[in-house]
Amino acid sequence: MRGVIARAWADASLSAAVAGFVAVLVGYTSSVAIVFQAAQALGASPAQTASWMWALGLAMGISCIGLSLRWRLPVLTAWSTPGAALLAATQGVGIAEATGAFVVCALLITAAGLTRTFERVMDKVPMAVAAALLAGVLARFGLDAVGAMRTAPGLVGTMALAFLIGRRFWPRYAVPGVLAAGMAVAWVQGRMGGLGSTTAGTLALWAQPVWTTPRFTLSAIVGVALPLFIVTMASQNLPGVAAQRAAGYRTPISPVITATGLVTLVLAPFGAYAINLAAITAAICMGREAHEDPDRRYMASVAAGVIYTLLGLAGAAVAGVLSAFPRELVAAVAGLALLGTIAGGLATALKDEHHRDAAAL
Repeated sequence: MRGVIARAWADASLSAAVAGFVAVLVGYTSSVAIVFQAAQALGASPAQTASWMWALGLAMGISCIGLSLRWRLPVLTAWSTPGAALLAATQGVGIAEATGAFVVCALLITAAGLTRTFERVMDKVPMAVAAALLAGVLARFGLDAVGAMRTAPGLVGTMALAFLIGRRFWPRYAVPGVLAAGMAVAWVQGRMGGLGSTTAGTLALWAQPVWTTPRFTLSAIVGVALPLFIVTMASQNLPGVAAQRAAGYRTPISPVITATGLVTLVLAPFGAYAINLAAITAAICMGREAHEDPDRRYMASVAAGVIYTLLGLAGAAVAGVLSAFPRELVAAVAGLALLGTIAGGLATALKDEHHRDAAAL
């Protein structure tokens, strides 16, 4: 253990820490509202909703830190955003029945990892198609950054200028420079005025885990567990693996999928409905902006895991801190941080003429 800690400390860097923070910022602000809607749709009380954030934060934090240190690879996990959207649209299912469905979904994810079924499917996907899938998923974030110019030209324009200057003179710290420039401009414009009071209020509130005894019903298993499993594997884990491979990392898929299933299983009674590999936020931790040395980028995922854990302990109140960042700032920093990954994905996708049509489609 001492050797692992010493190696991690030696590999730590400011750029990796900032990349981890940006990944968490983008992940939370883009989908935390959907998670709240999902909890409310299932009839969760305020205490149970806070427990959901506690469980999800700990599940992501533990898995990010553990998996990244285990293989020294940037393995970033996330909650299932399409899964949350599915739950938010669910009707007629109570919180206890839904919790039973979470347990069944976790067992299915674990089985997919243990039997290596999912890995065998991914082994048949050509690299060009995987890279195209990643570029397509991330392209929206680049376009959103451009669209943010219409509503906040001064903020986004300054961040773009900081990015260009940073890439020219200090490429390792281009994204930290973009984030710092954006926060400074937003502060001057008075668009982050509530950050101090919100942070103080959040630190005064710590989430308490609330146990919900699972109730297993056929209707919830068929109507919630199976769709949740399918969308998590197809919409989250598949592009997550594509992101790993497009970045040049041969992460052991089956053990990682198994680990996410087990973490979900343990914390499902507290609200962890589905944990999976991240794609969009993982790309931030796997790019050159995290570190020039690919072998040291795993510390970006470790940093994200630490932040996820701290935010999970703060429970539902953490949404107030992250909401202090203007929407345009989040869109711009995400788009600029992912620009290199989008370009790399497109280059890999269209390089092989044999797979070019499939990749373009």
